[in-house]
Amino acid sequence: MSTTNITDDPTRIDWAARQAAAYIPFEVVDGRPVNPGGPTGIPHGRGDLWHWGEQVCADAVVTAETEDGRRWLVMIERGDGHGWALPGGKVDPGEEPADAAVRELEEETGLSLPWGASWEVLPARYVPDPRASNEAWMVTVPARCHLGGVARADLPAVVGADDARRAAWVRADTYPALVADLETTFGGVVFAAHQPMLSELLGR
Repeated sequence: MSTTNITDDPTRIDWAARQAAAYIPFEVVDGRPVNPGGPTGIPHGRGDLWHWGEQVCADAVVTAETEDGRRWLVMIERGDGHGWALPGGKVDPGEEPADAAVRELEEETGLSLPWGASWEVLPARYVPDPRASNEAWMVTVPARCHLGGVARADLPAVVGADDARRAAWVRADTYPALVADLETTFGGVVFAAHQPMLSELLGR
């Protein structure tokens, strides 16, 4: 009897079902999934993602504006050394991405913002995760919540938890302002997978 685990052999996966459920369309060639984002430099295997094909995540985009007119964004420092990112993580089986964003926000920062009218689910998007391969990639569904105007001292407390080293409100009037505040205040950089998304969202 073969001892090969199905996770080691992508040709044994029901790709038709996965393609039908995919958030971002992708092709399968000779039983192997093809990254819709293009070549990554790692032609085969799961890279450092430990799955085949698409993995859906959800990210919480939580902002507030203080009395001085500045915009702030909740971010976490990843525990894997890949920099600062939006709070988020994998969507569990049967879980809606919106619910996953709320859950991950609370797990990683301690900030509880129950789902309601203040949240907006944005379209799913491919993210250029540095851990990806040509056969394994990440897709995220951002969920946005703006807390409105608050005094700087009244920004809700956040603290790094779960797999986050730190959590903080980072200045985010623009994407360059975010990059600068991370570097000068925290000595950090933006997680590569979130750079295009944050550049777009903060520029709107």
